[in-house]
Amino acid sequence: MFSPSTRPTRLALFCRVVDNYGDIGICWRLARQLQREHGIDVTLWVDDLVSFRRICPELDVLAAQQTRAGVTVRHWDSMDGAFSAGDVADIVIEFFAVDIPPGYIEAMAQCEPRPVWFNLEGLTAEEWVEGCHCLTSPHPRLRLIKHFFFPGFTAKTGGLLVEADLAAQRLAFQSDPAARSAFLTRLGLSASEIAARTVSLFCYPHAPVAELFAAWQHASEPVTCLVPEGVASDVLQSWLGGAALAGASATHGALTLRVLPFVPQDDYDRLLWSCDLNFVRGEDSFVRAQWAGRPFVWHIYPQDEQLHHKKLRAFLQRYAGDLPALAELSLHWNGAAAQPADWPALWAAYSAQMPAMRAHAGAWQQQMLALGDLAGNLLRFAATLR
Repeated sequence: MFSPSTRPTRLALFCRVVDNYGDIGICWRLARQLQREHGIDVTLWVDDLVSFRRICPELDVLAAQQTRAGVTVRHWDSMDGAFSAGDVADIVIEFFAVDIPPGYIEAMAQCEPRPVWFNLEGLTAEEWVEGCHCLTSPHPRLRLIKHFFFPGFTAKTGGLLVEADLAAQRLAFQSDPAARSAFLTRLGLSASEIAARTVSLFCYPHAPVAELFAAWQHASEPVTCLVPEGVASDVLQSWLGGAALAGASATHGALTLRVLPFVPQDDYDRLLWSCDLNFVRGEDSFVRAQWAGRPFVWHIYPQDEQLHHKKLRAFLQRYAGDLPALAELSLHWNGAAAQPADWPALWAAYSAQMPAMRAHAGAWQQQMLALGDLAGNLLRFAATLR
């Protein structure tokens, strides 16, 4: 598509890990999909290999360069360095407006033809992205043009990140109760914990976790809450009566808490598929929760001047129009509600509406799939620029 037939298209993806795991999670999924489904020769530049290893356990955090899942991973430890035109990929992606090395940009300008240069932006449901998607930004000095590419929820955006076989994998797993039971047993759950209403919890430290736990403790049916190690540690330690390490568990009333180790991305998908409800955060787990076909609550990444509340409301307006309990609990979970929270009442209303949420999740998936997938949409647009 971009290169002579003697070699595959080369793509460089630059990622700085800001949101602990969300940024690298998105880039790792995208890199693997581009390599596996499109035969792209992908180099993923990452500054934080330690965080990366939490979702890719086979990663060597001391290696300057390595290959994992067919993707070349390079440790991005400096903005310095000299590059030649031969070092430059056919497609260059900077994730979420990171600054890539000046020497690499200089080398890009020496290429003929010039590489296709993207700024892959963060996901938002706000309407303004439709007017900014695919806009250009000429370099002030060099003969280079950058294009802004926005994931999104409408046909005027780039769509969502989703692999071609994801839906089939999910349906096969969710149609096999034995597969679910075996997976959760491998994570340490007992039979009674598996039989209860299972909830995965992934959130930022400021979430009102203690208040939610108290509501679950007094719920009318048992709840098993699964929390990755390192998430909500202070609250978990208080409820567990000890260190919140992987494998720790405790039961208080109707609530059983269990701390899980961080798992590779494919297993995290299975965790989302296994649970009746998923609390997710940031962007990567937020999107994967939508593909899981289960009710979910999103904890959005906080921004200055409460800008994240505007983004949250924009998504809820698109997604939760007929699901008032979802909207109400989501606003309180993110500190965006005008009134104080009554967590037992919020949970009771949400729980009653979960069957409708589950049906809605399936319809939403079909709407999103009709937009095409982000990786394929990006490559199709890139082909028009050469």
